[in-house]
Amino acid sequence: MLHFVTFCLKNKTYEMIFYRKYVKIIKKVGEIMKGYIHSLESCGTVDGPGIRFVVFFQGCPMRCLYCHNPDTWKPNTGTQMTVDEILKEFNTKKEFYKNGGITCTGGEPMMQLDFLIELFERCREENIHTCLDTSGITFHENPEYLKKLDRLLASTNLIMLDIKHIDPEEHKKLTAQPNDMILKFAKYVDDKGIDLWIRHVVVPTITQNDEYLYRLGQFIATLKHVKALDVLPYHTMGVAKYKNLGIDYPLEGIPPLDKKDAITAREVVLKGMKDALNHK
Repeated sequence: MLHFVTFCLKNKTYEMIFYRKYVKIIKKVGEIMKGYIHSLESCGTVDGPGIRFVVFFQGCPMRCLYCHNPDTWKPNTGTQMTVDEILKEFNTKKEFYKNGGITCTGGEPMMQLDFLIELFERCREENIHTCLDTSGITFHENPEYLKKLDRLLASTNLIMLDIKHIDPEEHKKLTAQPNDMILKFAKYVDDKGIDLWIRHVVVPTITQNDEYLYRLGQFIATLKHVKALDVLPYHTMGVAKYKNLGIDYPLEGIPPLDKKDAITAREVVLKGMKDALNHK
C-alpha cells in the first residue's frame, strides 16, 4: 500500500511516502526538491516518439527475472539532481529534441512521484513533450495518491506501459509483484484519455505462450487510447551487470528470442485484440 504522512521535525515540515518495505523522504518543504537519478541519456531512439532525452530514475520494487538494469533497483542511491539541473542538460541539445522530448524511465520513476510531477510540470511550461515509461506497479486507489497521480497525468503526453505478464500467478513468479494494480493503472490512465504505448517482452518458456499472449491482446482491447504495441524479444545484454554486482542471473541458460518469434508473438496479441473487439 501507498500512504502519505506529513510531520514536523525541528521546525521543518517533511512529507514521506511509505511503499511496502521502502521508506523515503521525498520532499522537504521550503527546500529545493531533488530526485535520485541513475543516469541520463542524450539520444534515446526507442523511448517514445522522435529523439528523446532519457532520465533513468533510481529505485524499483519489481524484480523482473529478465531485468537488464539491476543497478537501478536500490532506492535512495544514485546522483541527486534538481529539476533545473536535468533541464539544463536537456537544453544543451534542445534542437535535437524538437520532434521528441523527455522520457522518464528507470528503475520505476513513479517511486519518486513528487519529483516526477515537478519535472513534468516544468516540461509542460516549456512545451517539452513528456513520456513516462512505467510498470504501473506503484498505483493505488488511495485518494491522496490519486490526487497526486492526476496532477502528474495533467502534464503527461504519453505513457509507455510495460505489462510484464497477463496472468496473475505467473506475474508474481516473473516479477515478485502482483499485477492487479498494474492492470487497474492501465484502465485508470486510459479513462483519463492519456495516450498509451503498450510494451511486452517475450521470454522463451515464460511469456512465449500463445494462451497468455492472446489474453494480453484481449485485455489491451479494453483500452481506448492505445497508440502503439511493442512486442519485444528477450535479450541477454544485461547479464554482465549481474556479474558486476555479484548477483546470479535468474535466467541463465535461456537463449535470446529470435526477432521472427517476436513478430509471431505480436500477431497472437493482435488476434486477441481483434477477436475481443469483434465480440463487443
